[in-house]
Amino acid sequence: MSNIKVPTMAEMMAAGEKPDVLFWVGCAGSFDDRAKKITKAFVKLLNHCNVKFAVLGTEESCTGDPARRAGNEFLFQMQAMMNIQVLDGYEINKIVTACPHCFNTLKNEYPDLGGNYEVVHHTQLLEQLFNDGILKVEGGSFKGKKITFHDPCYLGRGNGEYEAPRMVLEKLDAELVEMKRCKSKGLCCGAGGAQMFKEAEKGNKEINVERTGDALATNPNIIATGCPFCNTMMTDGVKSFNKEEEVEVMDIAEMIANAADL
Repeated sequence: MSNIKVPTMAEMMAAGEKPDVLFWVGCAGSFDDRAKKITKAFVKLLNHCNVKFAVLGTEESCTGDPARRAGNEFLFQMQAMMNIQVLDGYEINKIVTACPHCFNTLKNEYPDLGGNYEVVHHTQLLEQLFNDGILKVEGGSFKGKKITFHDPCYLGRGNGEYEAPRMVLEKLDAELVEMKRCKSKGLCCGAGGAQMFKEAEKGNKEINVERTGDALATNPNIIATGCPFCNTMMTDGVKSFNKEEEVEVMDIAEMIANAADL
């Protein structure tokens, strides 16, 4: 852990400094043990590229996405207004997040409540760091591996971003194979719309099992994701096929950090 530096906004302000970008960690990235690994990998990349960033730490609250999707508009507005107050208090301009749900809510829904920020997904920031020549990777342990990318709903269909994650994955010396249902025809993993937090409804198949079937049909070594919810659903799906020994589910940030030997 010693190589991970994560300054908070409060610490930065106290030192009279301002970050170039605020890293919005999100509930999953903060509390879910699997998603914490994605957070760490992304922080290592930010440190490695000397990106001046900070987190809100204990001042960060849920964006309100699950509340709004589940129909509790009052709770959403309460959570959003609190966050906007904190963000504006720190005069935040640019936000990066590894969660497409946070990304979509901060980017498209906070402006209605007066919260206007430039919001980017972590794959978009990584793409920019590659394009600027700041980030470089060799194939690393991914050389010759077969990777398929599952498009998160709120990154792909919700915000039209299909290229950034693929461009980043192409930096690895691996073969990128597309599922039949991909990009604008991609299938949801089943976690969006606050479905992550409720019991499944009656049916003959779980949606994440259906989606994992799409991924496994490409015979991948790795299923790449860009969302902590998708990561959970696809991991569970792989287990339901008893393929966890052969197929790994990894976030793009983890793959790049791994290839950069961080």
